Amino acid sequence: MNGRIQDRILGVFSRRELLGAASTTACIFAFGAMAGASGGPAPLTLPPLPYAPNALEPVISANTISFHYGKHHKAYIDNLNKLIEGTDLAGMPLEKIIAATAGKSDKVAIFNNAAQAWNHAFYWQSLKPNGGGEPPAALKQKIDSSFGSVDACKKELAAAATTQFGSGWAWLVLDGGKLKVVKTSNADNPMTQGMKPLLTIDVWEHAYYLDYQNRRADYVGAVLEKLINWQFAADNLGGK
Repeated sequence: MNGRIQDRILGVFSRRELLGAASTTACIFAFGAMAGASGGPAPLTLPPLPYAPNALEPVISANTISFHYGKHHKAYIDNLNKLIEGTDLAGMPLEKIIAATAGKSDKVAIFNNAAQAWNHAFYWQSLKPNGGGEPPAALKQKIDSSFGSVDACKKELAAAATTQFGSGWAWLVLDGGKLKVVKTSNADNPMTQGMKPLLTIDVWEHAYYLDYQNRRADYVGAVLEKLINWQFAADNLGGK
């Protein structure tokens, strides 16, 4: 079973360069298998935010970013480095670690931390200051053919994000040539089902609770209207 999951993940991303410059929009995870000072693989590092910590205000405060990025996201990287140190996973890109551990009961902790590190890096890129608005033409055409309209797509994303029970994620994905909205719980990722993520909304409570308390729907609505990065989704779609 795990072999099939690994094939799905690596197949979905066979056309994406796994290592790349942080400035390249669609290649967001510059976690390399480069040699460390001791000659072994260097530990994974927290990728830089693509904007200033206060750039998403007033929708998401710098205070939330300081905890969400500076503590939660960083903790997944730190924990993962400890878990894979001295193993054959050390030095692998995150996508390969996820592929190698998905569905393995003895690798749950590694999968959870690797997938959460990946999901968060993807989430930061799914947002941008002064986002929202109209998607680029090619993406809009694909959205219209898959959902009927951009508004219908946004409604499905909002519904997935607000109805996800407990912690998790809402995703716009490419699945078999068609766009879909899916939701996953905890650290799960659509890659393990052979789908290609285009953008995501984090609905773990630490993503919004300092700013919105229990008003998840307000957070989701504000993200979709003012921060969602359609260009990032278009770039990912273009790399299909």
